[in-house]
Amino acid sequence: MVYGTTGNRIGRINAAGEIISFSLPTENAGVMSNISDRTGDLWFTEYQANKIGRMSLSGYFTEYELPSANSAPFGITEDREGAIWFTEMNGGNIGRLTASGEITEFELPSSDTFPSFIVPGSDGALWFTQNQGNSIGRITTEGDVTEFPIPTPNSGPVGITGGPDGALWFVQIIGNKIGRMTTSGEVEEFMIPTSNARPHAIISGENEDLWFTEWGGNKIGRITVQGMVTEYPIPTKHAEPHGLAMGEKGEIWFAEECNRIGRLIIST
Repeated sequence: MVYGTTGNRIGRINAAGEIISFSLPTENAGVMSNISDRTGDLWFTEYQANKIGRMSLSGYFTEYELPSANSAPFGITEDREGAIWFTEMNGGNIGRLTASGEITEFELPSSDTFPSFIVPGSDGALWFTQNQGNSIGRITTEGDVTEFPIPTPNSGPVGITGGPDGALWFVQIIGNKIGRMTTSGEVEEFMIPTSNARPHAIISGENEDLWFTEWGGNKIGRITVQGMVTEYPIPTKHAEPHGLAMGEKGEIWFAEECNRIGRLIIST
């Protein structure tokens, strides 16, 4: 598992719990999201430095300055062709970065929707949450944008992922729900049992399920594609889990605001 920290470093932890970390070239970069691309390199957003970063597993860094000042890049993903896509929370753009380092920014219909996380959909487009717009956005690789409203008002969508059923699944940090949207824009919503759970990130699992963090509930949640939710409390109080990832053996790794990395193993 790879993670970013407020210490301005990128860290890697193995199954034995051994950690190695690398200092970023830019001070106070504010790493928000990271992914591993098809070549094994890491890509990440530098929210405070207004850059997109790239790191080899040996710790070699490349950084790309964004054209729009103070754009606050947040979510990041890779498309089918290997291009890197990212959201810009300030100004409301979706960005694309090619392997040759060329950056293109696509304007959204509104500049104040706070686009957050972004993922590829099963239809080949990129899908993203609009935290303040209460909607899910879709952008084609040519830059055409469509927006789909969320039924719950002011739900605060944040994390989003492609589900094992081909739909997009997303969390509602204020609405306290998990949402499911088909590629045609049809929406279902599932309530989280814990009140004020404040779900933040979500990933697809291995067994027709998805996993999400509960920042307010101090739990890791699991939801099946049928909408059944199970919650697993975190031993450390006020851990405030945010990002999460799946390990090679199906275990769930998650980052805690209390300066810990957690691992959840489900007994079979």
